[in-house]
Amino acid sequence: MNRRQLVKGVLATGVVTLTGVGCSDTGATKTGKLSIGQVSTSIAFFPMYVATEKGYFEKEGVAFDEPAVLGNGSKVAAALKSGSIELGGGVMTDVLKLSETGDALSLVADMVDTYYIDIITGTKFEGAAVDASLDERIKSLKGKKIGITGPGSGTEALVIYLFKKVGLDAKKDAELVNLGSEPTAAIGALKGGQVDSLSFAQPLAQQVEGDGTGTTYISPCRGDVPGLQHVSHGVMFTTASVMKKKAKEIAAFQRALVRARKDIHGGDSAEIKKLLAAYRSGMPDSALEALLPLLKEEIRTTNGFPRSSFDAAVAFHKDSGLITKDPDYDALVPSSLRET
Repeated sequence: MNRRQLVKGVLATGVVTLTGVGCSDTGATKTGKLSIGQVSTSIAFFPMYVATEKGYFEKEGVAFDEPAVLGNGSKVAAALKSGSIELGGGVMTDVLKLSETGDALSLVADMVDTYYIDIITGTKFEGAAVDASLDERIKSLKGKKIGITGPGSGTEALVIYLFKKVGLDAKKDAELVNLGSEPTAAIGALKGGQVDSLSFAQPLAQQVEGDGTGTTYISPCRGDVPGLQHVSHGVMFTTASVMKKKAKEIAAFQRALVRARKDIHGGDSAEIKKLLAAYRSGMPDSALEALLPLLKEEIRTTNGFPRSSFDAAVAFHKDSGLITKDPDYDALVPSSLRET
């Protein structure tokens, strides 16, 4: 079985140049091609890794080169809009902001149905205790340096939302430090004191807790932030034109994802743990053990978008001031992915 091939170039603007052969040989099933870019190597895209390693994409009839990791959602959106990629992996922030500009988009898969970004504090952080009220913890972030992946990202959106909740302005009452999506850079910044805290996607929180670098201070997925425990967040999306042009390839991509999701939920736990260790190498065993049950809670068995989760995402982004219009669920979510 061939593995995913390397991407030869990623421009700073988020425009991707993809070269190389596909990840599978053409067998009895005709194999189509997709070009893919994603924001990071967070747990949202772990099902893609599982499907690749187990050959599900090849078996379903679709191939793609190694997805470019672009660092933040605005670069994913720019690459998709320019046609450099055909399928983008990001967060609902990217989709809702881009759709508000009039771009015709289509959601492809709900990868993580919770707001899976955490606020992580370093060992020298001075502020309210982890068991203090949410408002007290948010106020403790005032004046601090907070590492995010970049402007317009879901990591920035969470900080904006939290600060607004207690009457603060994140861009005035804190220093937001753009770190990109590379986990080692973020952990290094926290360890070295360049930032006091991080707003980063899982599994970074589990990793820093596992090696004693920091603490999960505010976590929507564990219920710390009302309204963000069941919300469409990590997503795969494309343009309406690509959805029409590459309908067969995208359908094959979706089928392969479902097979991987079922393995995560009901497959061999030891195998999933081994794959997770390979996906994010360097994580301590304690972090891997902490992640395994979370995967089943946050990654659903289907690609569908529950209407309640979609509406929760819209409410979050409107409350944060990131969007002003109500997006059309039926326009963004194909009929095959609509769930009541």
